[in-house]
Amino acid sequence: MASGFQFSEQASAKQLMDVIDQASFALDDVLLFLDTHPCDPSALSYYQYVKDLRKYAVDSYASQYGPLTKDQTAPGNYWSWVTEKWPWEGGYQ
Repeated sequence: MASGFQFSEQASAKQLMDVIDQASFALDDVLLFLDTHPCDPSALSYYQYVKDLRKYAVDSYASQYGPLTKDQTAPGNYWSWVTEKWPWEGGYQ
């Protein structure tokens, strides 16, 4: 299966969100396929690849631009996501 997901270490917030969105979609898609083909080795390999890519992209986004989920907040920091622009305000462009 082809891998079209790539980003650099200096990716913009928009680029990282695009990778996260695409990897999330691919992850949902391959999970549906695995429901009917649970032993397919290429699907299992692709699942692991997309899962790892999404985790890396989410972690990269959180370290550079702030948390995407409540479990990514750093202890001792103030509740930073209320001070950032929301996505509909152009927050990750």
